[in-house]
Amino acid sequence: MRYVHRELEAALIQAVRGFPAVVLTGPRRAGKTWLLRYMFPKADYFLLEDPSVVARLRSDPQGFLDSVKTPVILDEAQNAPEIFALVRARIDRQPNSLGRWLLTGSQEAPLMQGITESMAGRAAVLQLRPFSARESRKVSLLRGGFPEAVARPDVAQLWFSSYVQTYLERDVRAVLAVKDLATFRRFLALLASRHGQILNKTDLAAPLGISVPTITQWLGVLETTAQILVIPPFYENLGKRLIKSPKVYIADTGLACHLLGVETASELAKSPFLGTLFEGFIAAEVIKSQTNRGRRLEVYFFRDEQGLEVDFLVPGHNGSISLVECKAGQTVTPAMAAPMRRLAESLRTKRPQRTNVRMLLVHQAAKASVASQVVAPGVRAMAWQDYILEL
Repeated sequence: MRYVHRELEAALIQAVRGFPAVVLTGPRRAGKTWLLRYMFPKADYFLLEDPSVVARLRSDPQGFLDSVKTPVILDEAQNAPEIFALVRARIDRQPNSLGRWLLTGSQEAPLMQGITESMAGRAAVLQLRPFSARESRKVSLLRGGFPEAVARPDVAQLWFSSYVQTYLERDVRAVLAVKDLATFRRFLALLASRHGQILNKTDLAAPLGISVPTITQWLGVLETTAQILVIPPFYENLGKRLIKSPKVYIADTGLACHLLGVETASELAKSPFLGTLFEGFIAAEVIKSQTNRGRRLEVYFFRDEQGLEVDFLVPGHNGSISLVECKAGQTVTPAMAAPMRRLAESLRTKRPQRTNVRMLLVHQAAKASVASQVVAPGVRAMAWQDYILEL
């Protein structure tokens, strides 16, 4: 498969030049290994899922590391968590030797625990998510951004089916003692049907006959392994009674479509989930843009108890903020901008210094539409492709 340049490359180079170790996390099959081996072709490489490699490491850890030539890529490092303490000791002996240790991991929860305990201050932590639409024009609402699904769309459904099975058997069971995988599969399908809705754990637990704490635990694993997006509400005091629960989305819309049984573009166009799938697609693209620059995640939604709702609020520089309303159709009208204008007025009233409030109506592109147009005072309508290019 041809290498596709990733936007994370610049942050990765910066991290290698500033830290002794770099830890690259993210969902399985997002392209972490492919990225590191392309960027550092002369580095030694060891896969810590290989039983023979793990056996060598555990039988003689010091001898194993003595045989390693740095820089070295230690792939899927969470399978041998003892590696973190060993690497830390070697870093401490040569603290000024930078970019020597490159570690990857798919299971963020145990991996991050090892980093926190063993390598704090010694390692830069970056996250690689599936392709963004900026990185590949083949990324789409229907197929999502996983490299293999994008490269071979004709077998994407089989790939997603295998991915879910592999994820269940390997990642979930490694993190949680999930005994009833059939129930967990039903949970994933049920969660996909709540894509883009306010998270209600009781609503998820009741049909499955399991407890709310179990749902909380399962959601936590899905979030830390970057399989779902949990978008928090915007809490700024606007003198309104605000919804305080987050929204939840399946992180990759290709996987979401698979879990919902949507297999073709015509089925997607007719699906009752089209609007929320489009929302989730835009949210994922914003988050990919932030993680690819090594920035913290800052995406919120707004909803109050009087029904005022705006899909996303994205903070910018110097206190600026972008209000984003997502419409899966190709036609936009001034009425669609009304919620953003009301919220913008509230923001400016409560925080006069925040004068830079940008309002964007993001929609599907029509064949004959212009790239951008003003649909209401202060509100621009943009095709999603143009919005993503501006991120």
